[in-house]
Amino acid sequence: MEQVFWSVGAFIVALGLVVTFHEFGHFWVARRCGVKVLTFSIGFGTPLLKWRGKDGTQYQVAAIPLGGYVRMLDHEIDPVTDQEVPQSFRAKSVQQRFAVVVAGPMANFIFSIAAFWLMLMIGMPAVKPVIGEITEGSIAADAGLTSGSVITAIDNRRVLDWQDVNLALVRRIGDAQTIVRVEEGGVERDIQVPLTRWDFNPETDSTIHSLGMDIYRAQTTSIIAAIAENSPAAAANLQVGDKIIAVNGTQTANWEQIRELIGTLPNSEQQLVVERNGERLALNVRFGEQEGRGYLGVVAQQEPYPEHYLFTLQYGPVQALAGGVERTWNLVGLTLGMLKKLVTGDIGVNNLSGPVGIAQGAGEHASYGLVYFLSFLALISVSLGVLNLLPIPMLDGGHLLFYIIEWVRGKPVPERVQELSFRVGLLILVTLLMVTLFNDIGRLIS
Repeated sequence: MEQVFWSVGAFIVALGLVVTFHEFGHFWVARRCGVKVLTFSIGFGTPLLKWRGKDGTQYQVAAIPLGGYVRMLDHEIDPVTDQEVPQSFRAKSVQQRFAVVVAGPMANFIFSIAAFWLMLMIGMPAVKPVIGEITEGSIAADAGLTSGSVITAIDNRRVLDWQDVNLALVRRIGDAQTIVRVEEGGVERDIQVPLTRWDFNPETDSTIHSLGMDIYRAQTTSIIAAIAENSPAAAANLQVGDKIIAVNGTQTANWEQIRELIGTLPNSEQQLVVERNGERLALNVRFGEQEGRGYLGVVAQQEPYPEHYLFTLQYGPVQALAGGVERTWNLVGLTLGMLKKLVTGDIGVNNLSGPVGIAQGAGEHASYGLVYFLSFLALISVSLGVLNLLPIPMLDGGHLLFYIIEWVRGKPVPERVQELSFRVGLLILVTLLMVTLFNDIGRLIS
């Protein structure tokens, strides 16, 4: 339950920030174009908090935190005096109206750049993308990728850590192949990886593992690092720092062998030989059972990660700004690419995520720390910006399309056409919301 509250809180903060910047983009440009703004709202529904500014605008925070809006004066709907007509949004030129509408998505891209800039200024702990185990017969194995090599680029796009690798691979979903550049012994080479039999399910797997390769992880030792309360290990008086030497008379060489041996002995009393303070002790342990396998209730200690695999992704102000622009541009390209593949059928609608998925992601990234939460904010902000630019009525992109047509025709699109288009656009948006919610609930259940 605590995790649910944490996720909901992080979701409200994340969506509140990106929506505020989006609506502020509309608001700021509208004011610069001489448009009178009646209401600036974060959220929909009943206002929980509201006040009127010196500029005459009512600012408010509403009950439903799933968006926001800026309501501008419209002389064809609102009661106005002759002096107020020039301040009406509809009285402005098509170029000014276009600028006001496009300012929202542009503000999202600027916010993303700022979030990445701050993230890169603070610095983010990172791990080089060193390949771990390769699954025999997998796509990675057949392509010639090898354990221990470092991925340095994908499709000539430089990658620094596993997050970069994951985003680059997501970009290739539905494609026939990708080119992975790896470094082995100081020598780089390009490897062509066919993707025609790549069966990636985002609900159950990761892009990296679904190709048949694991992330390199430091070796797990046979030394106990932690003991669960009320576990068989606690009942047998095992201690943190004990090194398991043998299980049921079988000498053990590594932690994987220990796990396998214990797993075959559920609900049985066995002898465990451990090394404690230089002495060997034989302890009787009655293993428990979890999901049909033997259970001891300990966490093994891991060896330190090799220092040359670890680094801090951190830049000075100018480099961080350039990095923020580059990462935002890459995210825009990735989002547009995914939308194109969704339309062409190269990827399924099961890849879409809605409010519940965003809430989960917000909670997870917030728990990792500020730099990871900033990265998540940038991703959500870019997604919101690109989504709003789609030429769907009810979205900013739909309005922009009408303004382009008006500019070409020399007169506005007929009201009846706009009204019908808005209804169709609303139907599309509701359908997308239902699909994403269905996907989110399915992921929660699974």
